[in-house]
Amino acid sequence: MGLSWMAWTWPTAAFFIFIACCLGTMTMLELRNPGGAPRDGVLGLTTTRGDRLFIWLLGSAFIFLAWLGLVGTVLWGPLGIALVYGLLVFRYV
Repeated sequence: MGLSWMAWTWPTAAFFIFIACCLGTMTMLELRNPGGAPRDGVLGLTTTRGDRLFIWLLGSAFIFLAWLGLVGTVLWGPLGIALVYGLLVFRYV
């Protein structure tokens, strides 16, 4: 059996580990401070921590896809852009 049918590489595993860590952190924060600290941001929406995480992950996926389509496969550039984007989302959205 095993997972030989999937193309597991270290970057793929690191991605899924990162997502699991994000979800675990959000769970711990929610248990510690229920309600998700809702606030109104620049989008005019009331968002919680989970909403901001989703907006960041979705936007980061588009950043990486645009980079792959327009620039190429060296992914350090979009990683930096996505991290800055994440900081801005969690600060202002």
